Amino acid sequence: MSYSVDRRALLRTAGATAATVALGGTLASCGSGSSGPVTLTWWDYFTLDNFQPGMNRLIKDIESGVPDVKIERRTFPFAELDRQLALAAISGDLPDIAIVDNVAMNTLGGNHLLADLTSRVAKWGQADQYYKGPWDGCQVGGKTLGIPNNSNCLALYYNTRMLKSAGVRPPTTWDELASTAHRLTSGDRYGLALSAIRTEEGVFQFLPFLWQSGGDLDTFGTYGATALSFLHDLIAKGSLSEQCVGWTQQDVNTRFLNQRAALQINGPWQIPTLKKASFDWDVVPLPRDREAATCLGGENWVVTATSRHIDKAWEVLEYTQRPSVLVPYLVSFGDLPSRKDLADQGTWASDPALRLFLSQLPLARPRQYGPHYADASQAVAEAEQAVFTGAASPSGAARTAALRIDKALGKQ
Repeated sequence: MSYSVDRRALLRTAGATAATVALGGTLASCGSGSSGPVTLTWWDYFTLDNFQPGMNRLIKDIESGVPDVKIERRTFPFAELDRQLALAAISGDLPDIAIVDNVAMNTLGGNHLLADLTSRVAKWGQADQYYKGPWDGCQVGGKTLGIPNNSNCLALYYNTRMLKSAGVRPPTTWDELASTAHRLTSGDRYGLALSAIRTEEGVFQFLPFLWQSGGDLDTFGTYGATALSFLHDLIAKGSLSEQCVGWTQQDVNTRFLNQRAALQINGPWQIPTLKKASFDWDVVPLPRDREAATCLGGENWVVTATSRHIDKAWEVLEYTQRPSVLVPYLVSFGDLPSRKDLADQGTWASDPALRLFLSQLPLARPRQYGPHYADASQAVAEAEQAVFTGAASPSGAARTAALRIDKALGKQ
């Protein structure tokens, strides 16, 4: 799931504090050596009222289905969870279980805060049931440090009447996207809306363009310039508003709902709101350049390395992946499954829009770039801002960002 908050400072704090704890030798993994009832502490950031019925049902189901376990749940605002985990690492008061944003695996896993579940997963034997992107997002340093909780990705929504009136079809390539967005631009209506805000939210929307160009963060100096140039040209031609540098993904969806954008890049979490729209819309895969790609969002289950009940915590994680437990949970949250074997169950089996997003999960890439990804992400966000506001050329901004990215990824 993506949110309109800046997580970089929190990730840097988590990394620094985790390193301090690791040096102190307090993060020794241990199994559950106790018998009898066990109370597991559980942290997450699902604070909104609409999430509570589904979460309460899940916990009740776990407590009735997993022998001798009780759950003690604590919630934090999204922007606070990583920081609270970092502080808890210092105090030695980490929870047993947490549900974390998948991008947080870079820092939490890279700084030894998470239990190694590799041997348990191997014995479990269900790793091959997951889509590659969500599963790869739980792998850090050759170890399995989590289990996917849910997944989402990005696709292209379009206003069907506007495309029909303009005599164009949904674009499938960058060239088609550019020409279609240009033809759909009229008056105060832009052809395309996307988020380029200076946070991880904007980077989440930019990375597919980088990957589609054939590049990645380690080749940003070349392929970053290609992606930045393509988007800058859309702004220069008036097909994309330069105000996108301040838009969250929710802002983008609002423009689409107000019919001030004919196309928008967004995720499946917007579908409940879009179903109330006064016009018809549909959704297709992101247009491709050299290759097809989209960005993986969602959450992972993790067990912390200091838990005294790792075996019991793993038993809980394993239980949550049973179809009879997982499907109702995902439906209640409006989420997509990370498991291929659930593709024909739940609301996503019959809803065409949800099925489209589900079909893109095999292409969805996780943001797994190591413990200093936050610094690389900041460099990408600042390159976008500089180019889209006219402060730098795409090639110049890409070269500047590449130096910082290489340092963050340990390439220098």
